[in-house]
Amino acid sequence: MRGAALLLALVALAHTLVHGLAEPGLALVFGLLVAAGELIRRDAAAGEREPAPLAAAGALAYALLGDSAGRPTAHGALQVIAVVVVAQALAAVPRGECGRRTAADRAARRTLTVGFAAVCFQPLYASGQAERWFGDGPWFPLFPLTVLALTALCDTVLAALLARSAARAEGPGALPPYGSLLADEVRALAGTGTAIGVTGVVTALGVAVAGPWAPAVLCGPLLLTQVSARRYAAVRTTCRQTMASLARATEIAGYTPPGHARRVAALATAVGRELGLTGPRLTVLEHAALMHDIGQLSLVDPVAGGATALLPAAEQRRIALLGGAVVRRTGAGPAVAAVVERQADPYREQPLAARIVRTVNAYDDLCGEGVGGPLGALEQLRLGTGHDHQPQVVEALGRVLARGGLTPAGAG
Repeated sequence: MRGAALLLALVALAHTLVHGLAEPGLALVFGLLVAAGELIRRDAAAGEREPAPLAAAGALAYALLGDSAGRPTAHGALQVIAVVVVAQALAAVPRGECGRRTAADRAARRTLTVGFAAVCFQPLYASGQAERWFGDGPWFPLFPLTVLALTALCDTVLAALLARSAARAEGPGALPPYGSLLADEVRALAGTGTAIGVTGVVTALGVAVAGPWAPAVLCGPLLLTQVSARRYAAVRTTCRQTMASLARATEIAGYTPPGHARRVAALATAVGRELGLTGPRLTVLEHAALMHDIGQLSLVDPVAGGATALLPAAEQRRIALLGGAVVRRTGAGPAVAAVVERQADPYREQPLAARIVRTVNAYDDLCGEGVGGPLGALEQLRLGTGHDHQPQVVEALGRVLARGGLTPAGAG
């Protein structure tokens, strides 16, 4: 993908240098809009799909730009790509992102997405074919909206490919199915993606009527949305730090082995990906895995090795309910608390996330007890699939461990 984006960018830059810059004023306005959006964006958090909505909307508006103040433009698709590439490069220098893989992936995705939109829109607009199809009246906005819908689908395909590539880079046991990632990206279109697309189309139509000053007014609401999203991301980061600290509390107090919560969370997340969980469902699983033992702080004496499976069912249930009550006070959300509360239930009555945490937790406990290493622990889990563990979860765990070389979870 990066290679295709680089080739497209080089062709666009060469064409623009040879033929000159058409409508330099418009190119400057949209170039500054894209660069400003990149400069004020926040660092992408886990699951973040578009950390720079203002830049995305500005680039999309330039790709879908036809008239300017009632007069036809002639910048063309290649100039759109060149302006967006230069704006991204200029913004990357002060942010110190040159050479970073994540920045390169984001730039490649932006270049290919904007290029797709520009190639779909600009030739049909310049040739007059779009006007013949949709007319020059109230039906013409259907043309950029149609291109927007096709561009959104193109972007979801690229985003899913990048998400799978990032998961592959994390390790052999963390590779989610591409279909699940694609479905997750399609569902995300109803959120920020819709706001970005609509803002881009409205900005392009606004420039067609009012001229180059329209972006300053029409992109204002999206800028406010970006500021709000940044604050929301800060709250989420604080919440996750709180959960990580609470998870370590059981280790510091001697209720669970060192690193237990971190190992269970990492392995449970990999198993969740193996079973097709993505997006918010994977986040719930990770947070629940971090907090699954917090109820043990209610015990007077720690359980040996932190393994509560040997306790009476009523005591297990009490610990799970207390853990859920603590989680609800952290702001992690009712979905995370529900997973923690259901840890002591029979697996057939549990949601999938609770089944995964239960099985991975048992695996880590068994590895710590020295039952013959990872293979011995997996065999013990398979023997318990009649009542304690869902067979599909155990087999998914086995596949994840096999790709990772069957590294003992309790190794640290």
